[in-house]
Amino acid sequence: MIVLAYALAAVIGLSLGLMGGGGSILTVPIFVYVLGFAAKPAIAMSLPVVGATSLVGALGHWRAGNLDVKVGLVFGVIAMVGSYVGARLAVFFSGAAQLTILAVVMLAAAVSMLRGSRGGDATATDAGAEPDAVLPLAKLLPVGLAVGVLTGIVGIGGGFLIVPALVLLGRVPMKQAIGTSLLVIAMNSASGFAGYFGTVEIPWGFLTAFTAVAIAGILVGTYLVRFVAASALKRGFALVLLVIGGLMLYQNRGVVLGGAPSRASESRT
Repeated sequence: MIVLAYALAAVIGLSLGLMGGGGSILTVPIFVYVLGFAAKPAIAMSLPVVGATSLVGALGHWRAGNLDVKVGLVFGVIAMVGSYVGARLAVFFSGAAQLTILAVVMLAAAVSMLRGSRGGDATATDAGAEPDAVLPLAKLLPVGLAVGVLTGIVGIGGGFLIVPALVLLGRVPMKQAIGTSLLVIAMNSASGFAGYFGTVEIPWGFLTAFTAVAIAGILVGTYLVRFVAASALKRGFALVLLVIGGLMLYQNRGVVLGGAPSRASESRT
């Protein structure tokens, strides 16, 4: 089982490197359903994994010239505020409720990826785009806060929301948007973890090894991004999200139907 967990950690890193997001949304399900952690520790543990992995990936994209530092820092600071608030608000949600929200987000991400892949990932329209001289903060603010709050509550990086926001609102070309999203995710995750710190017990030894494998994956993904068509990857990954999100929603159906929370979300340690 632990070998499978590390293999999935590599998948998380690969996805972050290739698509600027996506893989991080699987971190919590891996911790809960593969490794048997309760929902709240799993969400807290996912944040340093996603944050550290994304930071390494962002550095790789920066060296390749695919990172807009100015846009990333502005968007990241906005998201950090939302992430810390979300982490503090998480105490008002049961573990089952958090997993249910995550399942809905996974299904929404899958739909977004499928629609984006059919549209060619927006590369045809934004390839020559230039960042605006003045960032549209009024447009970026609500998106950044929303991504941050989701990160704090359910432990996602939010790349599937950040990348299109950077392209459509920040006028960042697609390749730069992928790299820039990793910087935002790293900042976002750090703030969210600060909100959880001290409230749950963290197995630092295991978490360090899991993060190291994910970092190895993102280094490979960052290298391969120039050779791989992201649209095909997104279609396949979206189907995986549809299956896992649907199963999670069924597993925690008691939240919607008013029944008892699932043992996977509440009783595991």
